[in-house]
Amino acid sequence: MYKAAERRPAKTKEPRAPKTVVFALYDKVTLQDVAAPLEIFARANDFGAQYRVILASPTGASVATTSFVSLNVDMPLAEVPDRFDTLIVPGGVPPDFYFTPGEHDIPEEQTPDVVVAALEMVGELAPRARRVASVCTGAFVLAALGLLDGRRATTHWAHCQELARTYPEIEVVPDALFVEDGPFITGAGITAGIDLGLALVESDYGPDVARRVARWMVVFLQRPGGQAQFSVWTEAERPVTSGLRDILDAVIADPGADHSIAAMADRAAVSERHLVRMFRVQVGMTPARFVERARLEAAKVLLATGDHGQEAVARRAGFGSADTMRRIFRRALGVSPNMYRKRFRTTGIHHNF
Repeated sequence: MYKAAERRPAKTKEPRAPKTVVFALYDKVTLQDVAAPLEIFARANDFGAQYRVILASPTGASVATTSFVSLNVDMPLAEVPDRFDTLIVPGGVPPDFYFTPGEHDIPEEQTPDVVVAALEMVGELAPRARRVASVCTGAFVLAALGLLDGRRATTHWAHCQELARTYPEIEVVPDALFVEDGPFITGAGITAGIDLGLALVESDYGPDVARRVARWMVVFLQRPGGQAQFSVWTEAERPVTSGLRDILDAVIADPGADHSIAAMADRAAVSERHLVRMFRVQVGMTPARFVERARLEAAKVLLATGDHGQEAVARRAGFGSADTMRRIFRRALGVSPNMYRKRFRTTGIHHNF
């Protein structure tokens, strides 16, 4: 009698091992630097990722934050696994630092590279991680340990010059939302922890998972404009005269309006020659250069967030024509507007999945 061949059971795909992410926490850590990537990892798990997150402090005690609340931790440094996937170093300030109204400005905020507990903890954990990421001024801890020597890195825009000056062995990239160099990934300021978290998720589990997380979080998968979008004049001195500041604000608010030197000088009630001199002294660039940068940032946002054609984007941003916009994009960014728009399908991180 014919005997049917026995069917072999189908091979089942073995589940991936969870990826352990350790946050190195210390007193006066910036809450958002922790909360933003935490939320990204949690939502990624909802969409199929497998992250195990550990909040660790030197002694296992809860840590104070810069935002009114304290954070409980999961374990002390001594109990962190010998090997794990990702170490995240958030920014913060020394425990005894407090802002004094009228005395401190943002760039005068102290950085955590003087926090002994943070240096000792990260120094012990970094060699045990496959990759190391920092958020905001957490880059200063990595820098103080020599981990970023000879590498590219970024931090909060207000501290980029200080990072470059204090640690000249590092190539600081001031406009990036995050910079990947080998096993080290440094993120920009505070909410850029969202961008960093999405990049890590994409690297681990692919762009589809990262895109679903970004959509659920109501954020860009890759935010347009870099850090410069938050202030087109971040590299310049803050204007001294309120009249010039009004001119700058008007350019940012409506880049498509008439911002010729004659029009701006008329609004400021000064001569064209005096306006140019004011820009050079107080802003560090010519009026035409400032207007072009503002229009470029506006066009980048329009391209990344909408489906308008290039002619419409060029008119709204103030370039007049798509040809002019394309020429400025290629000169300033090295890519066409169309290529720039396509790049927002990914965070730009290297894929490991």
